Amino acid sequence: MSKSRFLTAQWKNLIMLNYEVDPGILKPYLPAGTEIDLWEGKALVSMVGFLFKETKVLGVKWPFHVNFEEVNLRFYVRHFDGQEWKRGAVFVSEIVPKPVITVIANTLYKEHYRSLPMRHSITKDGASHTQFLYEWKLNGRWNSLGATVRNSLVKIEHGSPEEFIFEHYWGYNRLTDTKTMQYQVEHISWQVAEVKDYVFDADIAELYGEAWVPYLSVKPVSAFWANGSDISVRIGDKLVVED
Repeated sequence: MSKSRFLTAQWKNLIMLNYEVDPGILKPYLPAGTEIDLWEGKALVSMVGFLFKETKVLGVKWPFHVNFEEVNLRFYVRHFDGQEWKRGAVFVSEIVPKPVITVIANTLYKEHYRSLPMRHSITKDGASHTQFLYEWKLNGRWNSLGATVRNSLVKIEHGSPEEFIFEHYWGYNRLTDTKTMQYQVEHISWQVAEVKDYVFDADIAELYGEAWVPYLSVKPVSAFWANGSDISVRIGDKLVVED
């Protein structure tokens, strides 16, 4: 039986810059009962920027917490539940501008949110492209994640790298060496558009630690954009993995 919906919202204008990393850097974050989900033998992480819109928690729109930005760093795992493999994402860090969201997510879902000033812009770039930019202020400096995207939507193809990046419908968080938080994310398959150019300018060491600098300061292996849709996040439960 599906759990009740904890959160509903729209996720819109998702930018994904994808980087190959040494799997060893992910081990401290790897939840019990999961394994790294590889793409063509490579361990990937994504820098993600998008908009939360029409956000409701337990069916309620909280004042000043309905529309806001998020930027996160995530990687990909899978969990075998005894019958099927569930493909999911693990979040290394998530940034939002709303402290209440940070408290709720970190307390109930054991996420890794932090609150920083944020802003975004959407700018037409001629007739055929649009620029999407997400920014967050850290130690007095604006960091940025953005992309210039062709104004032409296509479906995600089965077996494509876009499908691997976008179509993970579970979230997993490490609780202890033997316990994991698991929650289900629901949305339709999104449409994508070609990314012409991108920007990622951030204090990587301050955000994620020195170990991440060599991996996130090089050219990404791919850059994707999706239009997004209505989403829902189910109430989570705990997996207990026996030694």
